[in-house]
Amino acid sequence: MNLNSIPAFQDNYIWVLSNDDGRCLIVDPGEAAPILKAIDENHWQPDAIFLTHHHNDHVGGVKELRERFPDVVVYGPAETQNKGTTQVVAEGDTVAVLGHEFSIFATPGHTLGHICFFSFPYLFCGDTLFSGGCGRLFEGTASQMYQSFCKINALPDDTIICCAHEYTLGNMKFAVSVLPEDRALNEYYRKVSELRAKNQKTLPVTLKNEREINLFLRTEDVDLINVINKETNLQHPEERFAWLRAKKDNF
Repeated sequence: MNLNSIPAFQDNYIWVLSNDDGRCLIVDPGEAAPILKAIDENHWQPDAIFLTHHHNDHVGGVKELRERFPDVVVYGPAETQNKGTTQVVAEGDTVAVLGHEFSIFATPGHTLGHICFFSFPYLFCGDTLFSGGCGRLFEGTASQMYQSFCKINALPDDTIICCAHEYTLGNMKFAVSVLPEDRALNEYYRKVSELRAKNQKTLPVTLKNEREINLFLRTEDVDLINVINKETNLQHPEERFAWLRAKKDNF
């Protein structure tokens, strides 16, 4: 399988998984133009579209894609029924595309109906987990997002994280502000800064990488707990997760 990220808008990625026969799966097409251009250049034939949630920068291109490819199946959560979804999927469902079986699990937080699609090694997680960070809580709660992160964190180390935005540099700048002496954070911040200075992508990443540099996956980390305890005494990891999200919102 071939994994491709197609830039869209200012910082979105539309993910495309294709096989050697040119059949492909498209994830979160927020706009049609860049993906149609890539389809023509690569001679792809779309088999399916995955939608992780209802926000327009993830679904805005579906209508035009379906006009050109009327047989394409669009899988998405219930909240995307009026966004072009032709088959609603939910926690516990599986979907067979390109010879891969994708498991669907609910990851509320960013939106209430947000879902992820997973077929090892690929995780399409939309706006739930970003490299070095997590999605903003537009509809859900920090507790819900923490539970969603627990589901992702249960996956294998070598899971390939395909998130939908190039937010890594800002996330790492925040992480270093919280733990300025952390060697792993500082090294990754330097690496990401160099990549972005050359306008190079920081995605996809492995879950192993995220476990080292994503503070939202490190809520049991002693150094992080010590920093939080200087301000407040939080006993539970989901409370520390909420503390981090609040700090990031105001960063």
